[in-house]
Amino acid sequence: MDTTSRGLFVTATGTDVGKTYVSALILKQLREAGYDAGYYKAAISGIETDDHGAISSDASYVARVAGLDEPHERLVSYTYRTAVSPHLAARLEGNPVDLDVVQRDYDRARTRHELVLVEGSGGIVCPLRWDGKRRLMLEDVVLKLGLGTVVVADAGLGTLNALATTTLYLAQRGIACHGILLNNYEAGNPLHEDNRLMARELTGIPVIACIPPGAQDLDCSARYLASLFN
Repeated sequence: MDTTSRGLFVTATGTDVGKTYVSALILKQLREAGYDAGYYKAAISGIETDDHGAISSDASYVARVAGLDEPHERLVSYTYRTAVSPHLAARLEGNPVDLDVVQRDYDRARTRHELVLVEGSGGIVCPLRWDGKRRLMLEDVVLKLGLGTVVVADAGLGTLNALATTTLYLAQRGIACHGILLNNYEAGNPLHEDNRLMARELTGIPVIACIPPGAQDLDCSARYLASLFN
């Protein structure tokens, strides 16, 4: 393992707020600026395959947008077809997440890249395994890998409560949060602009990017993004 390699975990205030989309933009921005940046995800559920057996998933989307030419099996440790929470998909498909496997595959990603972006599943309160042998939460992965986080949130109504509860949960678990990224942000929208200001006031965490619908780039530098990796 290359001990100089650094990682960053991307979580969100919940499902369907654009975490994968924003992860792709982060990785794209880093790679286009010349950083040797890769991607890893412990578990994905709800994957699809085409007539040729090619997998369509969050990981394949991020790789395509960021220009990362790596096979799916290098990017993800556990892949499930059932579109439910990973712990239930694992139970239904008989393939439970093993934290040692996650550590091994993340370490392998670190040997390939100087920076490794790790994407979570859903929000931070996400069970990955829940059976008679082991109870494993997403936060256990973050702590095992020794990563800090950034949080993706929607810019609209309700985001302040979601951000406050997410960042408080992270703090209680001893997980550092380096920044907030507001997705679907509309400049000039009084609600969105107030949420940007209040997010910092309520959490003490900076809003590092405001991302309008359909954005192809982030409004922060690749150098700043790279500085968040640890």
